[in-house]
Amino acid sequence: MKKSIKKTAVVCLAGITAMMVIACAMKHDLPQNLVADVDSSERIVNVFGPMEKSKPGMDNVARTAFDKTVSMAEEELKLTVEYQTYTAENYQERTYDEVTLDRVRNNMDDFYLLNPDIIQTLGEEGKLLDLSDLECAKNLRDVVKAANTINGKLVAIPQEVVAYGLFINKDMFDQYNLSLPNTPEEFLECCRIFKENGIETPVGANRWWLETFVFAQAFADLYNGDNTQAEIEALNSGKSKYSDYMRPGFEFLQEMIDKGYIDAKTAYTYEAIEGEGPDFIAQKTPIVIAYWGAANADTAYGKLDFEMQVIGFPSSRGQMPVVPITGYAICAGAEHLEDTKAVLEVILSDEALKVYSETNRVIPSTKNVEVDCISALEPLNEKIKENVYVLATNAGMKMEQWGNLCLIVRELLNGATVDECMAELDRIQEESVRKAID
Repeated sequence: MKKSIKKTAVVCLAGITAMMVIACAMKHDLPQNLVADVDSSERIVNVFGPMEKSKPGMDNVARTAFDKTVSMAEEELKLTVEYQTYTAENYQERTYDEVTLDRVRNNMDDFYLLNPDIIQTLGEEGKLLDLSDLECAKNLRDVVKAANTINGKLVAIPQEVVAYGLFINKDMFDQYNLSLPNTPEEFLECCRIFKENGIETPVGANRWWLETFVFAQAFADLYNGDNTQAEIEALNSGKSKYSDYMRPGFEFLQEMIDKGYIDAKTAYTYEAIEGEGPDFIAQKTPIVIAYWGAANADTAYGKLDFEMQVIGFPSSRGQMPVVPITGYAICAGAEHLEDTKAVLEVILSDEALKVYSETNRVIPSTKNVEVDCISALEPLNEKIKENVYVLATNAGMKMEQWGNLCLIVRELLNGATVDECMAELDRIQEESVRKAID
């Protein structure tokens, strides 16, 4: 547990926004600008991300949704958005996060799709433009502003809000006369009844997303109470400890492991959805963890032979969505700064986000567009509409959480004690506080 936690080992959230693009690596020590030579008279804006511009015949829904909004910008502004893409051919032995850090610091592109920890790092360094004055920023959901504001500056805006929840086989719950759980105690009771009735593993888990249980229990009061900013300031200064907030969630996970509600050994080897998904689809396990978009995707849980409900995670305040926020950010040293700002104004406008959300069937970042979701997602959607959520990423908190907590939970799966996990969490917090002071 004393080894350094590397945030870049976690699943790329920007990749989830682009339908789970996998982070790979890079052959060269220095970043490469792979932009083709273009006519100097042509107006160009360069975007770097995990997706290419879609080609005829391709049916990647996420790419199509983004491409539609980019096309709107190109047509309105009479310019071209060139895609610079993170691909295995060009980058080896370096993660998407490491590559974006290099490219932003070297002013290689105009705007980027960034993961939460990189938004936080580059925002603190002053490498990202303040987007607060953009017209599209006025209509943002509060959750986006809360997650991506650093020192009073809004440094990134996503096209969608990625909300995580519990995917429930409602038929199996009905079979055993179980109500959908609201609290940790109710959740454990459901697991006990499933286990006693022959369900070998009530909760299908992978090595990436179990931290969502911890976030829901740790921060339900912080984000839904009246003292949010003061509590965040106490955590940033080290006056309060993250471990005090998160210990109950870790103890909850440990109890699930001890009672066999989670198969820790197997979960440690599972990739997201690919590992636990087949058992959920086959109705061998009644509960899995996933993000909003997985309910719509036929390659995930969008095509099932049973009734599914997507609910929030158990907490003291009831079912709680967990929300990590990615975002598009403009390089502060962007070569085509004014054109880039104009592009973001278009692709993040209410009009464009309506197109994006209707194509992708996700929660748009603007509060002015209603989500037309499938019935399975209504419980989660209602919570988001009520501004009931817990942030798993917050650029205003000095310690990066999503990546660090993910890997600490993996240590728990691998046999570490709760006390050892809390000691590692304390170490990371102390390091972040020292860095902030320096």
